[in-house]
Amino acid sequence: MKRSEGTFEGVWTLGETRNGEINPVSYELLAWGRELADKRGTTLASVVLGHDIKDKVESLIQHGADIVYVVDHPGLEHFAPDVHAAVLEKLVREVMPEIFIASATTYGRTVMPLLAGKIETGLTADCTGLDIEANSGLLIQTRPAIGGNVMATIKTPNHRPEMSTVRPRSRKPLAKDESRTGQIIEKTYPDGLFNSKVRFIDFIKDETTALPIQEAEIIVSGGKGLKDGKNFDLVRELADLLGGSVGASRQAVDLGWIPYSHQVGLSGKTVSPRLYVCAGVSGAVQHIAGMSSSDIVIAINNDPDAPIFKVCDFGIVGDALEILPILTEKLKALKATTNK
Repeated sequence: MKRSEGTFEGVWTLGETRNGEINPVSYELLAWGRELADKRGTTLASVVLGHDIKDKVESLIQHGADIVYVVDHPGLEHFAPDVHAAVLEKLVREVMPEIFIASATTYGRTVMPLLAGKIETGLTADCTGLDIEANSGLLIQTRPAIGGNVMATIKTPNHRPEMSTVRPRSRKPLAKDESRTGQIIEKTYPDGLFNSKVRFIDFIKDETTALPIQEAEIIVSGGKGLKDGKNFDLVRELADLLGGSVGASRQAVDLGWIPYSHQVGLSGKTVSPRLYVCAGVSGAVQHIAGMSSSDIVIAINNDPDAPIFKVCDFGIVGDALEILPILTEKLKALKATTNK
């Protein structure tokens, strides 16, 4: 929507639910939104769509929201992108927020582009930084570009709302404050709005990982340098020992060694763990772009000129099939000593 179409006010975050509960990523977003709202001198609202969730949203106020907009309808029980985007469009056109941010989860990455297209505004994906420009009040959106080699600064001066997705785990939630008060507004719309072109058949849980890699604080990834799919057992053992999840390069996924849900990179998942260990991953620009915001990167590769060594904090030049067992045994011995 063009700025000339009316008065836009307020910062919104897109809340998420999982199994009928508020997804913790919703609280991370409120930490981003609270800072932006305070700098703009405006209110912070969270928007939650779902079924049988209106009694669960008080926690969003306790984590920083001033207002919670809830749309609770049986047609929102399962995620149908067309329905969620249509409901959000109705709400945005009605209330007219100035800024609307979501997490770069599967949900946020799916529904926010649809919404941006419907209301004809811009969307900056996978941001690592958000701020308010002092002189203009515009949202400053920062994200990696050109394979993670530069940081791009993006503005949306002529259309509203200014929309972004931010990487999960890029901000810690604010401390819960049970004394905070706010307003919960339940919105209702005609049943026809909830008719979807998508038919829900079933949800099949990925049993290959306990925690999705985009939510993990520790990830151990394997690449083509592992030479065979069975050698991913070495990656899994180290990941289990560290309490982390298993990632993979696109080459490893294309070879059928591991399911796509583990793929890190531009065509896979964007991750931001505290620790990222990659074994036998050369470091293609697409892979680096998907993990460049990791706090600490440890790379294992037998090619000293592999691109991954240009972005890692610690590098080990050697055969991953030899190095991984050594690391695992050393960590087991350290844990045994610590637990005595």
